[in-house]
Amino acid sequence: MTKHNRISFLHNRSKWIVFMVIKLILVFGAGYYIYNRLLHNDILDFDFFITLLHKNNIITIPNILILLGASILNWCLECYKWKKLVNEIKSISFANATTQSLGSLTASIITPNRIGEYGAKAIYFSKKYRKKILGLNFIGNLAQLGATILFGCIGFLYVVNTYNIPILYYKIIRFGALTILFSFFFFLYSSRKKHFIKGYSLSRLSQFYKSLQQQTLITTVFLSIIKYTVFAHQFYFLIWLFDIDASYIEAMAFISSMYLLVSVIPTIFILDVVVKGSISIWLFSYVGANEFVILTITTLMWLLNFAFPAIIGSYFVLRFKLNNE
Repeated sequence: MTKHNRISFLHNRSKWIVFMVIKLILVFGAGYYIYNRLLHNDILDFDFFITLLHKNNIITIPNILILLGASILNWCLECYKWKKLVNEIKSISFANATTQSLGSLTASIITPNRIGEYGAKAIYFSKKYRKKILGLNFIGNLAQLGATILFGCIGFLYVVNTYNIPILYYKIIRFGALTILFSFFFFLYSSRKKHFIKGYSLSRLSQFYKSLQQQTLITTVFLSIIKYTVFAHQFYFLIWLFDIDASYIEAMAFISSMYLLVSVIPTIFILDVVVKGSISIWLFSYVGANEFVILTITTLMWLLNFAFPAIIGSYFVLRFKLNNE
């Protein structure tokens, strides 16, 4: 082996070791946070959580099949949505879309509001595609947020009018005015800049959005709505199992209101279960629901739709190979 080849070998070996260490940190970091959130939860003791499940006869084969089926359907819709978006620039299989979706979930689970998902998905592609991948991921998340806001506003208006919840409208108006003012100056400033984010400008983002096929955008919105519906009804099924005294309309209004409020609160994703639990306790208190039962339901939803998929995603993170391009 020549000196040049030996240096090249050592360089590649060092890069491989560093990359493997990063992957192990991501996997063990996600695993630790999931473990810590379950077994060292100051709000809901894990043993009490298991006791409530047994007491309410939740752990039965039919219930498990229905709950797991809803979670699998939920993630199948997410993966298919990602596949349809990515096919705008490069054809990928459903298996690849699943690998990227679950792997990025694991890599981003400890980042605020899953912001790490953007970089995690982009790294699956060669450099020439990465900026477009960031844009596609943003569109997918925006469509999901849109569905949450749409149903959430309807549900929240129902809850406010039905239960006469006191709302400080002047604070909402003030917040809205500040948001509009900030958005105005942001767009005014960025429109005068060639790049307001490295490699991006408003005109380029607009051109990228317009370049997408209308059918892709319609499909993305449709899948986001279906995914939201599956997720919400999985929550409702748990409400029904725990025999909470709420009609279908009331329960769905509370669920949609909860996810609306959670969506506007910046939070570390791994602590999402705590935030959802706190808001859901307040909302479902209007129908006299036991707070520990509500915490159990939100914990189960988190386990089924985020913790377990993140554990599966760990396999894809460990198998991940950096794109040589």
